[in-house]
Amino acid sequence: MEKFIDEQTRVIKPRVWEKPVLLLISGGVDSTVASALLLKILNSEQVHLMYMDTGLMRKNETEAVRANLEKLGAKNIHIIMCEDEFLSALKGVTDPEKKRRIIGDMYMKIQEREVIRLKLPDDYFLAQGSIRPDFLESGQQGSKNANIIKSHHNVASPLVIAKREAGRIIEPLEKLYKNEVRDLGRFLGVDEAVLSRHPFPGPGLAVRIVGEVTKANCDILREVDSIFIEELKRRRTPSGSSLYDDIWQAFAILLPVRSVGVAGDVRKYSRVIALRAIISSDGMTAGVYPFETRDLLEISTRITNSVKEVGRVTYDITSKPPATIEWE
Repeated sequence: MEKFIDEQTRVIKPRVWEKPVLLLISGGVDSTVASALLLKILNSEQVHLMYMDTGLMRKNETEAVRANLEKLGAKNIHIIMCEDEFLSALKGVTDPEKKRRIIGDMYMKIQEREVIRLKLPDDYFLAQGSIRPDFLESGQQGSKNANIIKSHHNVASPLVIAKREAGRIIEPLEKLYKNEVRDLGRFLGVDEAVLSRHPFPGPGLAVRIVGEVTKANCDILREVDSIFIEELKRRRTPSGSSLYDDIWQAFAILLPVRSVGVAGDVRKYSRVIALRAIISSDGMTAGVYPFETRDLLEISTRITNSVKEVGRVTYDITSKPPATIEWE
């Protein structure tokens, strides 16, 4: 990792010189480690970290992001509240690839608007926390005939492609896999609580809501997701570690169907949730986490008791391949 940092310093520093660098922050491992790397290589005053509260984030995400960036010594943190804009752009959209393209373009559109507001010069650089699997799944590396498994908003949206072709994008993690990104973060002194976080997609909850993305759907999924993650961190394996630490990635998915149930002695037509938990080393392949039945039963019961809109919980038992980790 020391050699990797030296190499990135030799590449990035003379290229950027004293020009400002804007990094879009999601709050996840990749963008946080990318920000820590840039803050080490460059003068902190020239590094601008922009986080957009899109309304597609996890519960209390914005507050946690701000605190983590301040710990890294960031001087320029820009929190943009833009939930209404993202949800309006996604209204009526159900196709997964279209969602990803819209979100990618919205990130770029708002970023460009905020750059003007912040009065950054025209020759600023845009940095991203894109990692190797993002490029592989988007068909952007290797054979020119590579299949696109799914588009990543920070790789394959038209505006990102245009900026990359113009030579105005810096992606210091582009050759690393997730486990290597975590190793780099530890070397840079990033908080272990951040590094141990499960991966979270750039488009956020939008690709974990199968069907139309609405504020109501986001609120339901946000609450279910919070309960699921809290339970995984609280529950222990026989060795004493938390279930969360044993799992590579876990999350909930809101399905576009309703299911008949009973509340007291009244018929109820409620939402259906799928839970997903996988084990992996690099995210390119994945197996299903073998929960104890008791854990799944108790987690399901807490979800249906706590979130009144949800009446049924299922568990996804499909590996990658044939499935991808995310549902969309």
